[in-house]
Amino acid sequence: MSRPLHFHLCKIMLILFLFSFRYVSLLNDFVESEFFVIDGDSLLLKYLCKKRQYLPFFYLVECFLLDFTQKGAKYVIVFFKDVEQMYFSYPNFLFHRTALIQHLKCNTDIVIHTEFSNCFSPEWLIFLKESYPYFVIISDIGLTSLQEDYLHIFIAHTLSKKISVVLTSGQESDALTVYGYYVQNVYEHRLFFQQVNCNTSYLWILSRKNNTAYLYNLKLSLRNIQEEVCRTILLLKHLWPEGSDIRCIVCVLTCIVGLKMYSNMLENAKEKSESLTLEEAADLCRLQCLSVVFLLHLPLSQRARIRIINSCWTKQVLPFIIMQQHCDYFVLKQLNDESDWKLDLTHLPDLRDNSLLKNLSHYYEIEYCSGLHFELGKEIKCEYQYLWNTVTKLAASCDFGDAFPVRTTSQLFLEQKQMVFKESKEEIPSIGLIPVKSDLVEDYAGAVLADLPILSSNNPAVTSLIKQTEFDELRHWHSGKPLSDDYDRTKCSNDGKKHKIYLRGIQKLQSYYRLYGRSLEGNISKTIVTQVDVPLVPTRTKTAKSKAEIIAEENQKRLEAKEEKKEQEQWSALSVSIEREIKENFTYGINRLENFLKTCQSNSVKFTAEMAGLNVCLEVWKEHCRNQGIDLSIAVQVMRRIHILLEKHKELLKKPHVQKLSRCLKYLGFENLACSLSSLAQGDITKIAKYTTEMGAARFQLQYMGCYLFREERKDPDPRIQHFIPDTWQRELLDVVDNNESAVIVAPTSSGKTYASFYCMEKVLKESNEGVVVYVSPTKALVNQVMGTIYNRFTKTLPHGLVVGGTFTRDYRHDTLNCQILVTVPQCLEILLLSPHRQDWVKRIRYVIFDEVHCLGGEIGAEVWEHLLVMIRCPFLALSATISNPEHLTEWLQSVKRYWQLAESTIEESPGSSTTARKCTRKQKLQKTKKSYRVRLVLHGERYNDLEKYVCSLKDNDFIIDHYHPCAALTVSHIENYGLPLDIAFSPRESIQLYDMMAKVWEEWPRLQELDPEEFTSFKNKIVITKADAKNYEQELKKELINWITLGQREKVTKNVRSMSPSEAFNIHSVERTAIDTFYNLMKKQRSERDPNTEKKIKSLTDKLRKTNKTLGKCLAILMEIFHRIRSQRKSFLLRMLAQKGIGYHHASMSYKERQVVEMLFRMGYIRVVTATGSLALGINMPCKSVVFSEDSVYLDALNYRQMSGRAGRRGQDMIGSVFFYDIPLPKVEKLIKSNVPQLKGQFPLSISLVLRLMLLAAKADDKADARAKVLSVLKHSLLSFKQKQNTEMLKVYFIFSLQFLVKEGYLDQEGNPMGFTGLVTHLHYHEPSNFVLVSFLVKGLFHKLCQPVENGSTVFSEDVMEQLVLVLANLFGRRYLPACATKFRRTSCQSKVFLEDLPEEFAAAVHEYNCKIKKNFGCFLLTVAKLADMEQEYQLPLSRIDFTHKECDNSELTSHLMNSTKSIASVSPFTCLSGTIDQDLFDAVLHTIGVNVRNAPLCWLEKYDNQGRRMPLNAYALDFFKHGSLIALTTDNWLNEGDAYNLLKDFSLLIKAIGTSLGELCDDPNDNVVLAFQQLSKSYSAKLVNK
Repeated sequence: MSRPLHFHLCKIMLILFLFSFRYVSLLNDFVESEFFVIDGDSLLLKYLCKKRQYLPFFYLVECFLLDFTQKGAKYVIVFFKDVEQMYFSYPNFLFHRTALIQHLKCNTDIVIHTEFSNCFSPEWLIFLKESYPYFVIISDIGLTSLQEDYLHIFIAHTLSKKISVVLTSGQESDALTVYGYYVQNVYEHRLFFQQVNCNTSYLWILSRKNNTAYLYNLKLSLRNIQEEVCRTILLLKHLWPEGSDIRCIVCVLTCIVGLKMYSNMLENAKEKSESLTLEEAADLCRLQCLSVVFLLHLPLSQRARIRIINSCWTKQVLPFIIMQQHCDYFVLKQLNDESDWKLDLTHLPDLRDNSLLKNLSHYYEIEYCSGLHFELGKEIKCEYQYLWNTVTKLAASCDFGDAFPVRTTSQLFLEQKQMVFKESKEEIPSIGLIPVKSDLVEDYAGAVLADLPILSSNNPAVTSLIKQTEFDELRHWHSGKPLSDDYDRTKCSNDGKKHKIYLRGIQKLQSYYRLYGRSLEGNISKTIVTQVDVPLVPTRTKTAKSKAEIIAEENQKRLEAKEEKKEQEQWSALSVSIEREIKENFTYGINRLENFLKTCQSNSVKFTAEMAGLNVCLEVWKEHCRNQGIDLSIAVQVMRRIHILLEKHKELLKKPHVQKLSRCLKYLGFENLACSLSSLAQGDITKIAKYTTEMGAARFQLQYMGCYLFREERKDPDPRIQHFIPDTWQRELLDVVDNNESAVIVAPTSSGKTYASFYCMEKVLKESNEGVVVYVSPTKALVNQVMGTIYNRFTKTLPHGLVVGGTFTRDYRHDTLNCQILVTVPQCLEILLLSPHRQDWVKRIRYVIFDEVHCLGGEIGAEVWEHLLVMIRCPFLALSATISNPEHLTEWLQSVKRYWQLAESTIEESPGSSTTARKCTRKQKLQKTKKSYRVRLVLHGERYNDLEKYVCSLKDNDFIIDHYHPCAALTVSHIENYGLPLDIAFSPRESIQLYDMMAKVWEEWPRLQELDPEEFTSFKNKIVITKADAKNYEQELKKELINWITLGQREKVTKNVRSMSPSEAFNIHSVERTAIDTFYNLMKKQRSERDPNTEKKIKSLTDKLRKTNKTLGKCLAILMEIFHRIRSQRKSFLLRMLAQKGIGYHHASMSYKERQVVEMLFRMGYIRVVTATGSLALGINMPCKSVVFSEDSVYLDALNYRQMSGRAGRRGQDMIGSVFFYDIPLPKVEKLIKSNVPQLKGQFPLSISLVLRLMLLAAKADDKADARAKVLSVLKHSLLSFKQKQNTEMLKVYFIFSLQFLVKEGYLDQEGNPMGFTGLVTHLHYHEPSNFVLVSFLVKGLFHKLCQPVENGSTVFSEDVMEQLVLVLANLFGRRYLPACATKFRRTSCQSKVFLEDLPEEFAAAVHEYNCKIKKNFGCFLLTVAKLADMEQEYQLPLSRIDFTHKECDNSELTSHLMNSTKSIASVSPFTCLSGTIDQDLFDAVLHTIGVNVRNAPLCWLEKYDNQGRRMPLNAYALDFFKHGSLIALTTDNWLNEGDAYNLLKDFSLLIKAIGTSLGELCDDPNDNVVLAFQQLSKSYSAKLVNK
């Protein structure tokens, strides 16, 4: 039967999914509730290998699972029943599969699902719908083509169910997370699955089942084996009723069933077989029983030292072994059903040891026959005899011989063609260290060095060191030319001649920054003048006022009276029209009233307006009730006016006013409140009954007025703040700055935490012209935003050459060292702090502000944030909205500050400390200010506005929006394990909903009456319920919900939370497409709903617009200036067209100018709707009323959800924020709401390049004491090693061996001074290890061989030379791997070559030589840190903790003989030693408890392979673009999205330029071919990129 067409369609499906794969961190959000699914068979395939022994297989699987578990991941493993049949051709792997399932079920806490038949079963579909896993991990390759087709169908089916897929191929791990190829589900996947019925293909796969196997010419019935196993188990249960160790039981059953079946096979054979005779098969079974007895007695420490045998089983033995493997499978499967038999299943992962069996076989067939006789030992001999006797008892009808002799035949079981024993050809690297004389090294790692061997000065390794001239950062060691650092090499806006065009461009940029700043916070610019004579600490207020102050106060009173009169006249003019509007169009009229009240400053006028508003609202309410209306929004406005009058204007209320308020309360039906307010209120209750709201006052306020409830805000102004009255927690921030303290500030988005930053800037600007504030932003987009705010907020008259604000990014710098407020990114500030000759500037820093400091926990660049936090000596502010363990972070930072307190006292006492910073009177005063080393933690968890969630769905073609209560996300198990999430909050109406549901679910609830809103203590008879009162009520309900679980009411809690869950949601397309669709829908709606009187209205509006030409003119001028910025951008027309209808889009693929335009227009109100990706998540100031999450993504995790949802509900503009989930499955919504954000744990902090940069700073700094303190702070204060002694020791060893590599390669001398190419390597530090490989190419002269001009004397190079140069650089610096399966699914016709070619031969040889050096050096490191391993844990399986340590067997001569005394296994896992791993292979099997990841070794792999041994190709995007210059081709051919492609190419272009600049400085010949070639390549590459 031919394979159906559907398989070919599934190949097309794989091409579809390859378009959407990305290599990402898989564990962004696995803290408490997120979970994913691992396909068990894919896990099996990941680690299956014919050469891998049985126990090492289980060890690797457990290491993989433990890595996920330790990183906080939640997962389940699924084995489908139908897949089992695909392994019958591989009985050994079938046995592994069965044992793995039972082991994980019995010996671990992992949830294993085996109840699903296949991925099409209804039960599986229900499971997916209810649990909605984050993704499913699936392999793309199988044992057979049939299984591979099945896996492709599984992938396609999973994607069609809106669940993403992660490939097992190419997964890697580091200290914080796991990376893998993530395939995002998209609409095309669902569409594809609707069109193709893959179920038919799957049924065809199932039809390939065969119950008969042929072992050469012997026929084997699998059904007969199964029946024989069932019979034999019954016999063994009768013989061993108490059960036994699973290893003994499986061995006995397999031997007896195998021998019986083999006997039948031989009898039924039609022709003579070359297979074993029955006697020979019995000999092999005796060896198997003996090997199992050895397993029972030998600890893993002895088994790891057993000789490694390369020989394979002979052709005659294989049929019997394969048949036994089938027996093993059926035995395990049947034993799984024997629940009434006591079996010890602990050692399921150790049922066999093939290496041990081969050793015994070799001994008895070769060595024993040659005269070598060794005693088994009494215990081993007795147990072996007992096992074999059991076999013979169960086979009473057959005679298989006695236990001894072990071999009765002479048949060889092992082939003798190849070397029997494995020998290592590589030498183990010696640990002897080259001596390095450095006080810095001694201070940091002296204790570790004392335990390591040091080579003598006459050792060849020391005498043969490369002798280089000492590196000087100011002058190059060879040419003597001035040499720049990273700062100098960054493009500067001040570079070049300052001609008119250039100056005009700078003026336009500054003007635009001011416009950008005004869009952020309005026109609030103020001038700050340095006041030298004014003390920095505020003095006490004088008791007597001066005459000038009295006059000023009188003038102020006259101005206020005049302004009040003006506002009174304005109200008189507007009151009639506003009251009329309220009666005619209630919502519009109320908005007009609110707008007037916002602009009004006079309390008396406000009071008058509020009373008038109350009167008219009451009239409208009465009229509404008379017309049988049910719109409570009118009653809400009546009650709101009462709230405002009682809270804000209480002092102006007279008795008639109070009676009026009381009468209004009576009309609303709140008799109790009316009486509490005024006992004189008169009125006939029967007449006003028809006007009541028909509910209690407390319920009404919570249900309908939640967004209007007053917050307990401070009313006392703070003299330090002019524009608003800060909250208590904000005043604490101001105190922090005033006291020169540091603080970690965790507060929700848009809560006002950033204001402390600007207060800090203002303070430093006022103090002097010397002090500097550094603002560190995670992205360049945020740098531009902060710069705009600074231009808008601050102006200051400064001496010539100094400016207020400056920037420094990798792309450009502007006024970096001559500004007082530097806005930069972490990497660039690190450059300045580590620069030996920038210390004078660094000492001017008074404060550093870290925005979005949670980036400290990111995957890329996290270590740079660490370095900055530990290197700065000044106070800092660390801001974030999303840190789950701020206490731990603060404690770590406080330890750093304690270090600096001690270090600075030492530096001040040091006679050699440099004081070359600028000296001025003001600075001397600054130095006298008290310095604080305190780090405060400032927490503010409450949002200003409530945030409500909604789920959008389609029901009968109607678009439905359902409110989503936060409790719907909870489960009983989650509450029990983690409690209620700290940031889960209810709006007041959600609290009422929760109470109502609790009352409905449990009618006998003991606190039912007590927590009734009308009876609750904080609400009872209270006219104005505040936000704090509502919060108290919310907390009581939360406590009661938890208490229900304590009282055993789990079912009621479950019913309660499930009752609040809405229905399911659905699909949407990409960001730009959505924006364009919205535009056309609006246009269509306008045309379809065009009023016949439209022309008259247009004419009327045109007449009105003529009166506002002046205002419009200003607006148009602003818009023209904004759009002028993007006039040359590719999509400027589209952006402009969409903006005309109030629509915009925002994503990372846009240029920063385009993004800025969208941001400005949105903030200014011209754009009302923005469709966006996560590009808005990281601090971009775009507050809005509502946020809509549409379509799921791996990037939509708890962190990004909180960052994005925090934009909703603008303080001062919106009463409440709304979050909508559109096309996000409900289980995902639940996880987003209840998950905490990830904890900050720290990345691996060191690299060889960083060690070199630190040594350069220590050796060449102007102030040696300061530099030394900085270096030690970086080395000693890693967040990864905080309170982790083992990690501390491991990092010290890593530092030592990094030094050794640098000394051996000539980058440092034995005193720790930088040498040779240090400048080039440190300049390219972010590209380790490629920076070191590049130097090796230069040293070997490979670039000079390559870069030959077209003819002698020419300075032009051919296109072939340029392409070869790009090929080399792409192999070093453009290393972006594709999954191995990508080679199968490359497009047949495409512009790109897609897969990068290998390096030219000579370059590849140089890389190989470099890798050998690294392996030797890093191997020494691993050998050394092996002593830090916890060997007790190393002899346990990492996840199940099954122990393989027991007393060594020392009473058996044969055991000692089988050991290899020369086998070195001190630094590798003893489990992997069973598969032949030794110390020479330590890169493949590092001891897992030392905390070192092999990824930390700076190896530059020429070829990279996945677990299945397939090569993973490099993406040729850099070379392809150089050839065809098309970004579009990279998106269609190279599997990159446009934004990623552009950013990668931009980085590559900057890299070429950086290398060219460095080489130009290193070379004394400006016409050197290599220098000229790089200059030509840089111009060519940049030109192609600019055109895009």
